[in-house]
Amino acid sequence: MKRIIAGALALVTLCMSVTVAAAAGTGLIFVSNEKSHEVVVLDADYSIVKRIETSRRPRDMHFNADKTLLYVACGDDDVIDVIDVATLEVVDNIPTGPSPEVFAFSPDETQLFVSNEEDSRLEVIDMASRISVMDIPTGAEPEGVLVMPDGKTAYVTSEVADMVHVVDVASGAVTKNILVGTRPRRFILTPDGSELWVSCELSSEIYIIDTATNEIKGDSLIFVPPGFREEDVTPVGMAITKDGSKVLLSLGRANHVAIIDAATHDVLQYVLVGKRAWSVDLSSDETRAYVANGLSDDITVIDMASMSAIQSIPVGRVPHSVVIDD
Repeated sequence: MKRIIAGALALVTLCMSVTVAAAAGTGLIFVSNEKSHEVVVLDADYSIVKRIETSRRPRDMHFNADKTLLYVACGDDDVIDVIDVATLEVVDNIPTGPSPEVFAFSPDETQLFVSNEEDSRLEVIDMASRISVMDIPTGAEPEGVLVMPDGKTAYVTSEVADMVHVVDVASGAVTKNILVGTRPRRFILTPDGSELWVSCELSSEIYIIDTATNEIKGDSLIFVPPGFREEDVTPVGMAITKDGSKVLLSLGRANHVAIIDAATHDVLQYVLVGKRAWSVDLSSDETRAYVANGLSDDITVIDMASMSAIQSIPVGRVPHSVVIDD
């Protein structure tokens, strides 16, 4: 059964000015553009400082632990590009299986777990040798990947099978298949590690998995902004605050981000953003959230104090992911 979460707060409109405090690190914002084959770099004033040409179709991005390198999955060239954050240049690439989409590091960064969309496998790459050491069969079109903090278990979604696969990392075996909604996409893990949230794009649902039992916890959730229908909502990207109190959920073609009380699942605010809100990331101080809008070719900046959109910035063709070096 779904539990529909009603929204009572009004839509907000975008305005075009904001003052941003300087952050630790470079403060740079990185956006991957699928169709213009680049990572766009913005400074703290949201001016574009560089367009880094990458391999074709850059999508998911992650920093290494000390944020000296940015790794970018490039789906049409079957590589993960490596960008030096200091020089803003591509300095290396790691070969993968066909069509890498989403990836995650092991906690010690010795292995890379990559969902290869075209061959329905979760690939594990040894970072020292750059050699694939495991190919774990999944359902068709795997996407979301998450490795637990202890490094013992990995989770991967299959968009076509409507499943979350539970993988024992030591053996490389799928130990359980969890049936969820239609076209599961991404994960977030609560800070205490107890809940794994799964976005299911085409059934407009969020499922919550109890990581202790790998069972679905409670009813599925759906978040519908005022004026939209359930079928308009296509949730994908998520972010969670460090204290686990709030979840940000991008609602895809509903063109909103829901800010949710993680404990009660109540909507604190629906924020109007660009077209097809896809990925979302929080600044380190959690004063700002950044949303990649795939069909309006921009990112939206959300002020977390007022829970409102404060700026829209054109970045390039079909932005997929956004990450912040702060």
